[in-house]
Amino acid sequence: MSGARPLIALPGRCAESAAGLRTEVIAAGARYATALERAGAAPVVLPPFDDLDDAAALARARLVLARVDGLVMVGGADIDPARYGAARHSKTEGLDQRQDAFELALLAAAIADDVPVLAICRGMQALNVVLGGTLLQHLPDDAGRQPHRKVHHDVHLSADSLVAAAAQAVDISGHSVHHQCVDRVGDGLRVTGRAGDGTIEAVELDHGWVVGVQWHPEDTAHDDQHQSALFEAIVERARAKMP
Repeated sequence: MSGARPLIALPGRCAESAAGLRTEVIAAGARYATALERAGAAPVVLPPFDDLDDAAALARARLVLARVDGLVMVGGADIDPARYGAARHSKTEGLDQRQDAFELALLAAAIADDVPVLAICRGMQALNVVLGGTLLQHLPDDAGRQPHRKVHHDVHLSADSLVAAAAQAVDISGHSVHHQCVDRVGDGLRVTGRAGDGTIEAVELDHGWVVGVQWHPEDTAHDDQHQSALFEAIVERARAKMP
């Protein structure tokens, strides 16, 4: 991979402890950073903002993202359904108001300022929510729907989509670890990938380079060229933005 390494941000998450460290930590999954490094980027982990209202968080996010070249939104716990006007389902868990405010602000800032985005799993769901969409809070366990949690399954991509161009294929297999999915699609988003049971697996914005995937390409990027190509695509788009 030739050329300078673009800086690509990963949102960090606060945790109470980690092996070998005495105090609280801010962390992001190593597989995302490894996939980005392999693709030619320099990943940076962003600490969650202090408690801020949405307007202040957006202003902070725009300031931070002005100093990087791209953004990868990562997987994680469920988004508070109050963010999309829904009551909480009994299966919805792990809510973190600070994390939601932080990540939604990053996405809003990236969209406003044309920062390339690859949004993965929770990241894709957050992308949908920030654009006014809703989520199905728990995939029903019935005969008409395939398993989506901790399984590899096939995804069919629209041939004319950014994600298919990035993955260099229209039929791929992805590793999924989710129990929620996009329901009503957010404003300006186009559905560009589905699983065999109809579950929305990929979306993209109608302008810029903003792609969401419901599976986890970082899990298999080390030995699946279609998954590694997704990271290479955002790196190339981010590099094109560099001065």
